Amino acid sequence: MTVLCVRFQLPPMDEAALPGLLGLLEEFTPVVQALPPDGALADLRGAERYFGRDAVELASVIRVRALARYGVDCLIGAGPGPMLARMALRAARPGLTRAVPADPAAIAEFLAPLPVTALPGVGAATARTLGEYGLDTLGRVAAAPLSTLQRLVGAKTGRELHEKANGIDRGRVVPGAVSRSLAAERPFDRDEVDPDRHRRALLSATEELGIRLRALDKVCRTLTLTVRYADRSATTRTRTLPEPTAHTAALTKAAYGMYEALGLQRARVRALVLRAEGLDCADRAAHQLTFDPVDEKVRRVEEAADRARARFGPRAAFPGTLAA
Repeated sequence: MTVLCVRFQLPPMDEAALPGLLGLLEEFTPVVQALPPDGALADLRGAERYFGRDAVELASVIRVRALARYGVDCLIGAGPGPMLARMALRAARPGLTRAVPADPAAIAEFLAPLPVTALPGVGAATARTLGEYGLDTLGRVAAAPLSTLQRLVGAKTGRELHEKANGIDRGRVVPGAVSRSLAAERPFDRDEVDPDRHRRALLSATEELGIRLRALDKVCRTLTLTVRYADRSATTRTRTLPEPTAHTAALTKAAYGMYEALGLQRARVRALVLRAEGLDCADRAAHQLTFDPVDEKVRRVEEAADRARARFGPRAAFPGTLAA
């Protein structure tokens, strides 16, 4: 096992600790990839030789130091590659590192009973297509002929799916710091299955991000949505915006698009996290002129609402949908 996937159990809206926690990982290896808002991948190939300990033993040290220095516990999955480490994280528990051995037989045993949606990058639509032909677990997908998978989901996707289901992990850890970003998290009081409440939470998050971006005179280039489920798993999607923006309506449209693309059906959602990334100064961003009077009206209303909030407080103006 050479790769750790770590999810720090940060308090809601507490992003300030993440750079320090990434620095903690960098005490063991320089090959650390941030996974905002609360995670990271760490390649420990060199660290295992240097410290004379395997990845699971090093994970225990990392957990203790995170608790001692920051008061933050973490979930840790370990595997021979980034994909398997991410999947092992789904079965991890506080205080217990879930490890997938590098032995091919052990990898096959670990993957076989898992649903196809457990593979990173496999969405509800692909899983639904495979399920119609009885390919609902990774063991069945791995046993299916490559040509069959390619006919069902396409040549490239079928080949990648076949490799991943057979435990072939071609990913690598790409070192990188936390990107310039702002995040808005919307946890639910209880696991929520109502799509209307999911959409209202997204609207609330984009409203907050838009206000914060405009207050900082910033725009964002990409938007990332993380959906956390009742079983502690999560799905993350990122979308590059047509143009850098701080316009709430544009952020809401992109967030709704990512949510709809997930095809969630009665999913028990524990929290939604929306992150605006690739921040830049607003005066450097170009805006495509439009002759749409509705768009111009919405922007004027947005400017008026910002002035009202600046004068009378943050609750002076907000969408009627969020009145409750």
